[in-house]
Amino acid sequence: MPENSIADILAIAAHRDDVEQTCGGTLLKMKAFGWRTAILDLTQGEAGTRGTAADRAAEAADAAKILGVIRRQALDIPDGRVENTYENRVKIVHVLREVRPRVVILPYWTGRHPDHYTTSSLGYEACFLSGLAKLETGAPPHRPFKILYASLYADVRPSFVVDITPYIEQRHRALMAYKSQYRNQAAGSGLFVPEEEIRERTFAEARHYGLLGGVRYAEPFVQKEVWLVEDLLQIPVQSM
Repeated sequence: MPENSIADILAIAAHRDDVEQTCGGTLLKMKAFGWRTAILDLTQGEAGTRGTAADRAAEAADAAKILGVIRRQALDIPDGRVENTYENRVKIVHVLREVRPRVVILPYWTGRHPDHYTTSSLGYEACFLSGLAKLETGAPPHRPFKILYASLYADVRPSFVVDITPYIEQRHRALMAYKSQYRNQAAGSGLFVPEEEIRERTFAEARHYGLLGGVRYAEPFVQKEVWLVEDLLQIPVQSM
């Protein structure tokens, strides 16, 4: 990693609590390996059915402590109106050039929520733009080495899964830090999963992907590049 980098891994998401749902366990594991992790939320949650932007900010700070990230920041892109514009790309470039991550985690590029899949293309193009030397932002250019896509809610076969078994409870605590979103309440009761079912559902999803990788709990990711293997005898996951 460059000596002036702030974090090794930066997870970029549309909303506060997206990262907790899709790759929170992976961030916990990478921290345990000694890597520095950070989160960039593009919106502040002002358009959400439940809670306020101030609620989400306080909850995101609590969740960040549980995840052990060294930095968490929210941009001012309007909630529900994440658009892939040059202005928004440059906002992300400022963060990329300051944080200087080697790995960026983005949402998968298709999904139900427009903010999510737009964040995928917006984040990718910002990573490219960040490497252009002639784009002057007051910080030197930086382009991440690897872009990964958190695919937990996508109906796709993952490129790989990360074993998060030792971190599953901590990941759940980070998600449940968002009390305004996940505690039972009248607002959004027809849209949100009942509080008593959240644990069962999230653990079942992690168990499904764990089974694919031969472990108990895992989070899935997609990469667009081909894997490079050096030693055939060291490839994990048994074939039969």
